Amino acid sequence: MGFWQNLRDSVTGRAAEREYEFELPPAPTSADILSSIADVQSDTAGKVPPIVTARINRIANTVAVMVPRLDQLGGGSAQAHTVVSTATSYLPEAVGGYLRLPREWADTRPIDGYKTSLMVLIDQLELLASTMDKILDAANRADAQALIAHGMFLQAKFGTPSGPDLTLGPPA
Repeated sequence: MGFWQNLRDSVTGRAAEREYEFELPPAPTSADILSSIADVQSDTAGKVPPIVTARINRIANTVAVMVPRLDQLGGGSAQAHTVVSTATSYLPEAVGGYLRLPREWADTRPIDGYKTSLMVLIDQLELLASTMDKILDAANRADAQALIAHGMFLQAKFGTPSGPDLTLGPPA
């Protein structure tokens, strides 16, 4: 539909009658997230220095631990979004940019001050890895706090000030 038709419809009020349908792509599933990470690992196998492989594997392992816990983070939370985006966008784009460059050029020619493409990639991977670690730590701390709170509830409900009576003797 052209400009003039849109203008005519907005003047006559028909624009409000028309329904617009927007179809958003589905959110990535757990399988999509893990597959994206696996693709990065297979795409880089033997093509990047071991220092890069180690960082990719660190990120992949943390994402793999976090995927089953994404619902606990809250589907719409910034942390859940960061985990999904790291696996499906940030990591593949960083590694892809490096892989498109000729190896010798990428590993020896400075592009950012004194840093080579390899150094820039390592910095990006370190940032992603430390961010994933922070999210995992926060999720673990939340679970630990829930465990402590539940223990306090049980203590208040069933325990004694010195703790529950765990002695095995004849029934009272």
